Amino acid sequence: MKKRCIFMLIAVLTLSLIVVGCAQKAEAPKTEAPAQKAPQSAEGEKAAPKRKLIAVGEATFAPFEFVDTNTGKPTGFDVELIQAIAEASGFEVEYKNLDWNSLIPALKNKEADLVVSGMTITDERALEVTFSDPYFTSGQAWAVKEGSPIKTLNDLSGKKVAVQINTTGDYAAQKIDKKFKDEKKPGLNIKRLKNAADVFNELKAGGVDCIISDLPVIREYLKNHPEDKLLIPEPAFTVEYYGIAMRKEDKDIHELINKGLAKVKASGKYDSLYEKYFGKQ
Repeated sequence: MKKRCIFMLIAVLTLSLIVVGCAQKAEAPKTEAPAQKAPQSAEGEKAAPKRKLIAVGEATFAPFEFVDTNTGKPTGFDVELIQAIAEASGFEVEYKNLDWNSLIPALKNKEADLVVSGMTITDERALEVTFSDPYFTSGQAWAVKEGSPIKTLNDLSGKKVAVQINTTGDYAAQKIDKKFKDEKKPGLNIKRLKNAADVFNELKAGGVDCIISDLPVIREYLKNHPEDKLLIPEPAFTVEYYGIAMRKEDKDIHELINKGLAKVKASGKYDSLYEKYFGKQ
């Protein structure tokens, strides 16, 4: 009997230990592996916004800048060129149409960052702004109606001439006027108008005998308006270089523009744009 009691006691104690051990094992907290962060790819990172520059021009100066009749927005050689420069240098550009006489003031007042408008590099303008490397070679020429008795530049003595105010066409007319007067000849009667389109309209309407303007612009007008029956009697009588105007203090923008222009020329994009608007060189 005594042995039986001892055996039963041992069995009970053994069973208790097994139950307690199982309970402790069940209650033991689970150890979880630390969560792994998903690797972030470079593609998933948000790119920094590109710098945006405002370019301005006077969009009556075809084929350099003019308003597209379908979209109502400025287009042309200069507009496409600055867009190509922006792409090459990694910035964004917005092109706005302003009056010619508002272009440099807009730049100086920081309403714009660039003037891209067939602007000739001159010493006088260089006192106010900094120009990019030259991007186009042009020159002043003159045009008359077919059948005009004006055959040479010297025949302009005493004649009425239309020019766009404060352009190199205007400055050229003033020099010719002075030359005639120095030679004791009748000078020019210069009609200074607001924009390039006004100049052609004045000749078309018979308000002047002749116009003086940039040769590529006259050629473009003649091509698009053969019904006006205008002609260019002589080759260009000046040589000029166009540049993109910027504020003098904006050294970083100068670098962006000149490097971008060099890339556009090296890539062949410049030649493509030139051929599109002017034909093969």
